[in-house]
Amino acid sequence: MDNKTLGEVIRDLREKADLSLRDLAKKIDVSAPFLSDVELGRRFPGDDTLVDLATALKTKVEELKKHDHREVVADFKRLLETNPGLGLAFRSAVSDVKSGKQSPEDLARRLLEKR
Repeated sequence: MDNKTLGEVIRDLREKADLSLRDLAKKIDVSAPFLSDVELGRRFPGDDTLVDLATALKTKVEELKKHDHREVVADFKRLLETNPGLGLAFRSAVSDVKSGKQSPEDLARRLLEKR
């Protein structure tokens, strides 16, 4: 399972293309600090910038979008806020992953089995 964030994927592709952060930023007409924030997951590119990134990094926009989980996370947060039982279950699962009782991959597999 490829669990990289959008920023990590962009950084990996940039490094594979042998582009510095500043070179890529200049190429797609954004600031280097903005691109750095994107790679660190602090900010997210708009659709036009995502197209420019895909073009500059010789990949498909769809490939980059696969790693943008903001909408899913927002939906999940809304579910947690409206269902205390789900919140407790999720906190328990996160605790198990943090303590090493369960790997993130095992948790994902368990969740997918329930479908």
